[in-house]
Amino acid sequence: MMKLTALVDNTRLNSRPDLSVERGLSLHIETMGSQVLFDAGSSDTFCKNASLLDINIQDIDVAVISHRHHDHCNGITHFLDNNAKANVYLKNCENKNYYFRAFGFKSDVGIDKKLLERANDRLVFVDQKTEIASNVFAITEINKRYPEPKGNQYLYTQSNGDYELDVFDHELMLVIKEDDGLVVFTGCAHSGVLNMVQTALELFPNHRIKAVVGGFHLVGLPVLNSIGGTQQEIKAIGEALSRYPIDKLYTGHCTGMKAFELLKSVLGDRLEHLPTGRTVLI
Repeated sequence: MMKLTALVDNTRLNSRPDLSVERGLSLHIETMGSQVLFDAGSSDTFCKNASLLDINIQDIDVAVISHRHHDHCNGITHFLDNNAKANVYLKNCENKNYYFRAFGFKSDVGIDKKLLERANDRLVFVDQKTEIASNVFAITEINKRYPEPKGNQYLYTQSNGDYELDVFDHELMLVIKEDDGLVVFTGCAHSGVLNMVQTALELFPNHRIKAVVGGFHLVGLPVLNSIGGTQQEIKAIGEALSRYPIDKLYTGHCTGMKAFELLKSVLGDRLEHLPTGRTVLI
């Protein structure tokens, strides 16, 4: 059985006002004798929350960065300060700048380049399916059967001075294979949560998915908490997810609460919110 704790999300449990929040994601995973950190938010918030949740950052065996946006990776600087043993795995890709652009507004949303320089002895860049701990897999090639989230239209990369829509060649997913099924971790699922589920089942056929965990990037413009697409399109994603052999889905962060409620109307009790401070057994 897996023990999963949300160290950082956009929201927190009402019963834990002592915990801090930020627009970001960080998850602590205990599985089969290993401790895994999946994403690290954008600051040291996840470290402070971990202490309040009786989780020792020093004990984490391996860390994974889902993609090179600041709200998932910049906190790794603080992880490296507090953990002396764990390697940090991320997707190997071209070194680019990452931006949010909409209606004449531009914001840098990329990884702190100093982190890449400072931590090169602890960072491991992968470009194929890699078993980073026993039955813990970083997956770098993600199926493209389904459309990508419409919120991606505001996300760009820049190299050699030119802006291009982000193709998310910096994104990976995490799959943990336990005796009774798979747990799929999406990060932001910029490649599409349905594509990630499909990929997991193709790589691990004849396995049930115990849970899908992470953001689904169904928000449109985050500042407005709009949805990425129409209500019918979000519900269609929920209906497609309902047809897969998935027991539970735990989400928050970039899914957006409006999209969450639309998915909930389709998926019912199979879908749950995972705010900062919540622990679930999977």
